[in-house]
Amino acid sequence: MTMLDTMRRHKGWLKWSLFLVVLTFIAFYIPTGNDSTQAGLAAPGAEVARVGSRSITVADFQRVYNAQMQAYRNAYGANMNDQLLKQLGLDRQILQQLVDEEAALAEAERLGLTASDAEVRERILALPVFQGPGGQFVGEDQYKLILRSQNPPLTTTDFEENIRKSIVLDKLRDAVTGWLSITDEEVDKEYRSRNEKVKVQLVTLSTPAFTAGLTATDAEAATYFEANKNEFRIGEKKKIKFAVIDVQKMREAVVVSPQDVERNYNQNIQQYTTPEQVRASHILLKTEGKDEAAVRAQAEQVLAQARAAGADFAALATKYSEDEASKAKGGDLDFFGRGRMVPEFEEAAFSLAPGTMSDLVKTSYGFHIIKVVEKQTGGTRALADVSSQITEQIKWERAQAQAANLGTTISGQVKTAADLDRVARANNLAVQDSEFFLRDEPIPGLGPSPEAAAEAFTLKEGEASGAIRVATGWVILVPTGTQAARIPDLKDVTEKVKTAVVQQKALAAARARAEALAATLKTAPDFVAAAKAAGFEAKTSELLARGSAFPDAGVSPALDAAAFALSAGAVSNPVTTSTGVVILKVTEKTEVTADQVTAGRDALRTEVLGERRGRFFSSYMAKAKEKLKITIDRDLVQKLTA
Repeated sequence: MTMLDTMRRHKGWLKWSLFLVVLTFIAFYIPTGNDSTQAGLAAPGAEVARVGSRSITVADFQRVYNAQMQAYRNAYGANMNDQLLKQLGLDRQILQQLVDEEAALAEAERLGLTASDAEVRERILALPVFQGPGGQFVGEDQYKLILRSQNPPLTTTDFEENIRKSIVLDKLRDAVTGWLSITDEEVDKEYRSRNEKVKVQLVTLSTPAFTAGLTATDAEAATYFEANKNEFRIGEKKKIKFAVIDVQKMREAVVVSPQDVERNYNQNIQQYTTPEQVRASHILLKTEGKDEAAVRAQAEQVLAQARAAGADFAALATKYSEDEASKAKGGDLDFFGRGRMVPEFEEAAFSLAPGTMSDLVKTSYGFHIIKVVEKQTGGTRALADVSSQITEQIKWERAQAQAANLGTTISGQVKTAADLDRVARANNLAVQDSEFFLRDEPIPGLGPSPEAAAEAFTLKEGEASGAIRVATGWVILVPTGTQAARIPDLKDVTEKVKTAVVQQKALAAARARAEALAATLKTAPDFVAAAKAAGFEAKTSELLARGSAFPDAGVSPALDAAAFALSAGAVSNPVTTSTGVVILKVTEKTEVTADQVTAGRDALRTEVLGERRGRFFSSYMAKAKEKLKITIDRDLVQKLTA
């Protein structure tokens, strides 16, 4: 009865959205808007990247980026904000997705792979979102309405073109990986590996507990250092001169007028408007392929039962309703707004008061009995209520735009360290010099910034970077010094070496104690009591699968190997882990039967084979991309996501 039967819950809709955005690379239509962060930065047709002869434009990137941002906001609400997503590298991930897509499409074109109009139509008809009762297509009008009803709306042209792309990509994957297979023996081995479980008692002899009183002599340190020099290797280091364009400082200087606030409010009124919604349950008796009069008579009988005193509507829906998507939930359709249901159903639902029930409602699907559970009135928040919020938003947008524009201007004027001093002085920016830092370290005076660090290690000494997005705004940097990777002199790392020697001694002491303790625990009738008598606490785990964390020991392949090699009741030899030495006893072991392996074989085969094909395809495309010239305007990407 509803156009979106399989998409009523937000979670389901999010999955569908992410499927379109990520898995099939379908780009949403999203207007560029008129906010100040976008204005003047780049035309929609400007190139963000080029993959061979294929172009990725500003519009392409913004469509996918904005859609992915919206999907995360829908899923996580206030817990997920733009800044956090940028720190997680969402812009880089999306750009890489787009580059990978274009590279794959270029490879498909090289192989002569295409998708016909008939294939596109067949793929669309197979999507559950476009299927009504009985799996029938909802019709052209409803199909277009579903696309238009999304926020932001989808156009049929863009949607169908990207469905075509997804078909071509599927054909490419099949052509490249379709020949791969997996034997029953491999699947069965993997099934046992994933489904066998053990429950253990274990004693951990922590290395730090054995360090008391241990020391390392100079001679021992020298011997250890000679044998393990690479352990103390210091990587290449850089130092830089840099100037930061601080967005926060710019924000403090931004003045927002009441007219600006009102204009923004009116332009984005939908953000502050909540549509009227109703929560209803229904019982559907379908008429397709049936005698309509007979269905109506049956529906009248069910309606009479529903109206009887003490009737349980949910139980009746579960018993009689032929809407498979809702009957298991007692007919519950959750909240929906206007435009989500067929007109007859919508008119009836929105006209009922909470707690009341409709007469029979006839739609193209059949006869419905509708019960309204709750209503949420629509409305728009007053300008006064959101004025401060809008003011802060405009300040940040303008400050971000000003910072991005200043970064663009300055980066075109700075080629050397001397230029940086001159231009920074002219723009009232402070220039700082960092200490030497490793590639994966925070930059002294600037903080953590993988992009800035990568640029510092890529540029030649004295060569200026473009404007780079950092947590506080934008930075322009010039590498000013390099320390080559080296093995230090012993005198410079003596304390580190002595600490390593002490740790080695402590581990040896722990292992020696564990050897003696294991001999006792293997013959003890009570593992826990024997451990306690020896001065150690034994921990008991839950049932653990391979790769699970052991109490006090964490994830350990060595413990996995020991635990799953033992039979129930057996005690291990001492096992060295990253935290010390462990002795464990297997108290319970869940092994899979031949019947379980056989029953789970086909499903696991699909999963494991998919993983294998995915790895092969990634490797294949890595080689294919080596033959393509790929250029990326990272400065432009940073500005677009400022």
